[in-house]
Amino acid sequence: MAHASSDRPRTLFITGASSGIGAACARLAAGAGTHLLLHYGANRVGVEDVADAARIAGSEVKLIQADLSQPDQIAELGRIAGEESDPARPLYLVNNAGIVDRRASLADLTAERLQRMFAVNVIGAMLVAREAVALMRRRNAGGGIANVSSAAARKGMGGQYVDYAASKAAIDCFTIGLADELAPEGIRVNSVRPGLIETGIHEKGGEPDRLNQIGHTPPLGRPGTAEAILWLLSDKASYTTRSILDVAGGR
Repeated sequence: MAHASSDRPRTLFITGASSGIGAACARLAAGAGTHLLLHYGANRVGVEDVADAARIAGSEVKLIQADLSQPDQIAELGRIAGEESDPARPLYLVNNAGIVDRRASLADLTAERLQRMFAVNVIGAMLVAREAVALMRRRNAGGGIANVSSAAARKGMGGQYVDYAASKAAIDCFTIGLADELAPEGIRVNSVRPGLIETGIHEKGGEPDRLNQIGHTPPLGRPGTAEAILWLLSDKASYTTRSILDVAGGR
């Protein structure tokens, strides 16, 4: 079984890195010895801002565009990631990219909305993981995956975002199964269920002021940050796999 040394430079592959949790992870991880592969969908301006900050901090950065609802583009994403990263470095994936839609009850859900939600949040995430694991295996240096789920997965979000919640519950199940599959190879797989995190996802869901309205409601009385994700991918968490970590301020 291969293990990556904490002293070796690493590649951090982040999907959905143009804003939100993905951008926060890139900014937190940036520094000498970290090569960042930053995926984005449509927000080129946002990801370039993140990349500029990471380069100033000392990271090598490569940007890769792909629509994660399209399997052929995910395969191309994996190919480019392999070409643009040093095969001598262990690879770690922040499997973060996802979408949300406006509040809706079951009666308002359309087949098109559900297909898009699950195409990106579930099928896309699983195919991205497949590409990343192939690269990890080529390196034979272990590696790790942090899937970004949501506290919505255990809340259900009936009458609000039940489709989004269901897609994230699928990610939790995928995390457990993939962790079992990859443990013999020294590749750790965990999931983080964020609650109210300081990102722009609520604006994408049509509620730009949601964090201001309810950010004080968790027992800790504030929204959170993305640092737990990077901890799970660090050697400090080397004995942690198959775990689903709630980062929701006590909710």
